[in-house]
Amino acid sequence: MKKLIIQAVAFVFLLTGIAKASDIVHPGNCRSYSVDGNTAVFSCENNIKVQIKEVGPGVIRIWYDTDDFHRNNQSFAVVADESNGNQKLNISEQPQHYEIYTGDLIIRVRKAPFHISIFNKYQKLLMDDYQNRGFEMDSTQMASHISLRPGERIYGLGEKNGSINRVGHQFKMWNSDNPCYQVDKDPLYKSIPFFMSSEGYGIYFDNTFKTTYHFGTESADNYSFATPGGEMIYYFIYGPSYKQIIGRYMNLTGHPIMPPDWALGFSQSRGMLTNEKLTREIANGFRKRQIPCDIIFQDIGWTQYLQDFDWRKENYMDPVKMLDDLENQGFKVIVSQDPVVSQNNKKQWNEADSLGYFVKDIRTGKSYDMPWPWGGNCGVVDFTNPAVADWWSNYQQKVIDQGVRGFWTDMGEPAWSNEEATDRLNMKHYLGMHAEIHNVFGLTWDKVVTEEFEKHNPNTRIFQMTRSAFAGMQRYTFGWSGDAGNGEDVTKGWKKLAGQIPLALSAGMGGIPFWSCDISGYCGDISDYQAEGELYTRWMQFGVFNPISRAHHEGNNAVEPWRFGPKVEAICKKAIERKYQLFPYIYSYARKAHDTGLPLMRALMLEYPDDPETANLNTEFLFGKELLVAPVTEEGAASKKVYLPEGKWIDFHHPETIYDGKQWIDYPVSLETTPLFVRKGSIVPMMPVMQYIQQDPHYPLILRVYPASVNKRASFSVYEDDGESNDYKRNIFAERQLVCSTSREAYAINYSLKVENGYQVTPRELVYRLYLNEAPHSILTQDGKMKKVREAWNSSEKHPSKRPQWSWDKETRVCTIYIPANQEVEHITIEK
Repeated sequence: MKKLIIQAVAFVFLLTGIAKASDIVHPGNCRSYSVDGNTAVFSCENNIKVQIKEVGPGVIRIWYDTDDFHRNNQSFAVVADESNGNQKLNISEQPQHYEIYTGDLIIRVRKAPFHISIFNKYQKLLMDDYQNRGFEMDSTQMASHISLRPGERIYGLGEKNGSINRVGHQFKMWNSDNPCYQVDKDPLYKSIPFFMSSEGYGIYFDNTFKTTYHFGTESADNYSFATPGGEMIYYFIYGPSYKQIIGRYMNLTGHPIMPPDWALGFSQSRGMLTNEKLTREIANGFRKRQIPCDIIFQDIGWTQYLQDFDWRKENYMDPVKMLDDLENQGFKVIVSQDPVVSQNNKKQWNEADSLGYFVKDIRTGKSYDMPWPWGGNCGVVDFTNPAVADWWSNYQQKVIDQGVRGFWTDMGEPAWSNEEATDRLNMKHYLGMHAEIHNVFGLTWDKVVTEEFEKHNPNTRIFQMTRSAFAGMQRYTFGWSGDAGNGEDVTKGWKKLAGQIPLALSAGMGGIPFWSCDISGYCGDISDYQAEGELYTRWMQFGVFNPISRAHHEGNNAVEPWRFGPKVEAICKKAIERKYQLFPYIYSYARKAHDTGLPLMRALMLEYPDDPETANLNTEFLFGKELLVAPVTEEGAASKKVYLPEGKWIDFHHPETIYDGKQWIDYPVSLETTPLFVRKGSIVPMMPVMQYIQQDPHYPLILRVYPASVNKRASFSVYEDDGESNDYKRNIFAERQLVCSTSREAYAINYSLKVENGYQVTPRELVYRLYLNEAPHSILTQDGKMKKVREAWNSSEKHPSKRPQWSWDKETRVCTIYIPANQEVEHITIEK
């Protein structure tokens, strides 16, 4: 609606003269109701109406209004609001209340005073308005207060600092550029107003203004979310599990796009990596040292001007040839773009200004004069104006046609628009004033970048990584956490590194499954590389377990692994190689992230919600379901305290060592150590080390099998597609489905190949590596007994045998089974 509810209330107060600005209005008593399809409207006192709408299984929209439920803009995040529109809402009236019945939920609406309680179908209370404060408003804000029960936990809000459990903390949504932010700083770059309760539900607050959240900080028995403007619309999302809540949130706001396969390798960047000579030197440095790398970034100085997408002439002799040469070496180049046009860029600035493509200054009616960290004052491109999309895409497509493979959209808060920069509130966008658009400015930009890329490059998967965004960003882009290190003393950034773990886990639960930190922390001048070596190593060991892994630092501070001396280089090389070996595992989980929204980096409470030790666990994470990573974040550490949940956990690097779960352990560490564990009863697909993803498209699939206990099984589906196109959206792919069942007499492996919609499968050698206590007695297939040899497979050999064969390594206690690419062995029995 064009006017804000709070403005309407203030006007009523002014006319009547009966209230002060601090007076609070509630819905009072409910007087009547009406039903239209899947929507009920309750008319209350104080001219307040409440709309309750079933928008999908387990998803209820609740909207408080004083008008006829009109909004200034349609939701920027929600894409599935009408999915249940043909169903008739099942509602009954009782003397004291109304009850709405859905397949999953009972919504009880008390009449006097108006009060909403939501139960599951077994009448377990899920969410309950707090007293009569389910909705309240005054002349400054609208708020909803919800009961907070003893022991209840709250998770989410996306990329926010602090513990994964939000109870006892308060937050604000206002996309902010806070370089070198402290570990308790709020707000940060992104606004994701979605959170989950341990009581079995989530809330998505569909409001783009500067909303605030108090989780038990005003009173221990309630939490609240509030807004100074816009609409009071929120979605109740039933689980009951966290995974189900996330899945339904994804259905509501859109599923994540998949990155190109090479995006899941390693990438290198630097603030002053803005010239051809340095780019080639870095590329050659990686290949010379045989350190895997797929991407080299170019920071914003690559452009002649902001933002003409022309290469800086004095920095690049022949950028097209550079791109072609790097592509031949296996490198992709990603370039930065900013959402502005510099006034020094007279041709483009005059063009955009004359077309009305800049955000306006409401005081003058002219293009807003925006200060910018570099390039001089600028015009802010108004991506909410539909006409801007084609204009911007024609510029960005120039470098795509030349061979650039994607973008990182930087400074999209927009920069220098933090809360204290109140002059920005005079900016008027095509779709509204800046107070409403600020938090979605980056989202509207990312939407244009991706949609226009896909229009100009049909069926090509985009790489786009962004710093600033809003809910729904997963439909267009990936995320990174910005400038996180210690700018005053780069060697003192240990707490900053540790703070990235819960920040990453919260980002993942907020719809950012493809996420990265800046390996090195970005902030601070590096004057002593030896002194920085330990911290850099720990950043790297954490960063390679980010889905997207990028080393990046400010200015001309080099953070290539070899800059820190031979020891650090060797350790980092090994860490990066491990990431490449795990590519089949990572890529399989990338598809799961697209399908379900579940992140690759998972807080343990997602998989072990009933374990109280996981409720506030901020120092480790699951990487998928099978692997547990506990990064070392303490200077000079000799041990790492690790919590292992239920089950048995095998030391990934020393598989002869097995730990019982549901206990804390002190794990010994050196600089070389990343504590990494695999759950007993798992299959982890891997590949040989490559210098870049798809260096050898016919790589053998190495299947590390950690058999389950007797009468249980291990399973995994290894996902594969072409890695570059959007055919995955049409389900053109293959899955190798593997199950290893354990009995007292044998291990039985079943293999099947699932091919969808004509996908052309790449034949692969299969190398099973089973971690066993004793050597097998014999191994059988559907064709009979398999031959035992001294060494069944060696990674340095090509096609060692034309027939299946197996071997036993007495020292490592590993049974290796080799299956040639031209044979399909569906059943293998390993007799004990």
